[in-house]
Amino acid sequence: MLESVGSLTGSPWIYAMVALSVLLDVFLPVLPSGVLVITAATAAAAGSATGQVPHAVPDIIALTLCAASASLLGDLVAYRLAWRGGARLDRAIARSRRLTSAQERLGAALARGGGALVILARFAPAGRSVVSLGAGAAHRRARDFLPWSALAGLTWAVYSVALGYYGGQWLGTTWLATGVSVLALFGAGAGAAYVMRRPAKAS
Repeated sequence: MLESVGSLTGSPWIYAMVALSVLLDVFLPVLPSGVLVITAATAAAAGSATGQVPHAVPDIIALTLCAASASLLGDLVAYRLAWRGGARLDRAIARSRRLTSAQERLGAALARGGGALVILARFAPAGRSVVSLGAGAAHRRARDFLPWSALAGLTWAVYSVALGYYGGQWLGTTWLATGVSVLALFGAGAGAAYVMRRPAKAS
């Protein structure tokens, strides 16, 4: 596997690629940021298994921190843009049942002092975008939203890196290991999306 992706994962540029992909996928959820993180982590497992010099493969701690930091930064940018979006963005959110519902549920969750919705949204397809934009458009306080966003980004990064690294350790550094790890990431996303779609219980 390293031969086919070595030009990317064997270079320090992998961190920049991961950071840019994770940062931008809050605006373009189709970007395969999770797949890129898993592939880099699988390459790290390959380096560990073969005894390859550390600088030739990604460092899993640096990779995790890079992905988590980029996730928080992307959420912050989306949050601030939505905060300043004005009436035009408010009208766009009002036309979207999904955005309106997410905005209401996020407000209720943050008012109760909980942020499980923010963490779940980080795994759900486009959920990160909906929650970050919704929080900004609703003018939720940064101190209520951003700590949960940071925890969500770190949780997602740790999970994604662990999938790639341990998948490579257990299944070998092949495309099969990467494929199984990616399916596990998508499975977590499908589960998170299902939980988020369920109607909130009346208090």
